[in-house]
Amino acid sequence: MKNKIEAMFLGLAIGDALGVPVEFKSRYYLNNSPVTDMLEFGSHHQPKGTWSDDSFLTFCLADSLCNGYSCSDIANTFAKWYTDTLWTAHGEVFDIGIATNSAIHAFIKGTPATLAGGDGEFDNGNGSLMRISPIAFYVKDKPIEERFAIVKDVSSITHRHIRSVISCFIYVEFLLELLKGIDKIEAYKNMITAVNGFLYSNAICSQAEIDRFHRVLENKVNDYDIEPLRTLEEKQISGSGYVLNTLEASIWCFLTTNSYTDSVLKAVNLGEDTDTTACVTGALSGLYYGIDEIPEKWKEVLVKKEEIIELSHQFAQKMEK
Repeated sequence: MKNKIEAMFLGLAIGDALGVPVEFKSRYYLNNSPVTDMLEFGSHHQPKGTWSDDSFLTFCLADSLCNGYSCSDIANTFAKWYTDTLWTAHGEVFDIGIATNSAIHAFIKGTPATLAGGDGEFDNGNGSLMRISPIAFYVKDKPIEERFAIVKDVSSITHRHIRSVISCFIYVEFLLELLKGIDKIEAYKNMITAVNGFLYSNAICSQAEIDRFHRVLENKVNDYDIEPLRTLEEKQISGSGYVLNTLEASIWCFLTTNSYTDSVLKAVNLGEDTDTTACVTGALSGLYYGIDEIPEKWKEVLVKKEEIIELSHQFAQKMEK
């Protein structure tokens, strides 16, 4: 497990760092000037190998889980990141999302952790999806009902709407299937079966809400003329910061490539929310392909690489108990 967690942590941080310099760039721009290697400065004027709030908050979550599971402690760790620059790349917070910012302020002012996140239709940015991956290791031996409940609470710290919760749940269930060491297409199909079974057996949300996930959860070509996600063309995939778009884009990039490198570069070059799409893709690909498949030149320039590796080992030790 230690190697898998290390690969996932480095994989997500490197994907994030690849996307930071070109965040907000359009797909048209990146089609003409595609990212092929680690860049510096750019959109946020950061040195090469710098990761953003996507990785900051992922590492804060893992750090908190090392002390046991407590949503209050997770939220408090996020607050320490915001106020005391815990787990920042260079001692400063940059690129924080509006919803995450609002939720942290609400928690600091006394709102209970699981009620801090917004629950409105327009509170469905990708801010909880981008950081949820460590939860997969915490819930891996728990029944699916408990897994969903935990994912719901952890997402709700910053994003409480059921659409964000289900997006995180789908992603965690996919990570759990990949943890089994099986082929990624088989893992994807298993995730679809498990998630659909759970959603249709429990009164989690409306059918209309479930239908929003049809491109991710449909596994048959002919039903309602909907094709599986992996068969879609790039023009049908969005790189925006909307949680469902990020979920679709990251899984699509992972399923339609055959290496860590190709998957994260494909994610970055979709444009718009480049760091988050590549971070979410990078966690999937890092876990699946392993540490040796992540280019050494990218690992060498990753900011605080040794601290990330140390955290991954501490986290693995706690998750194995």
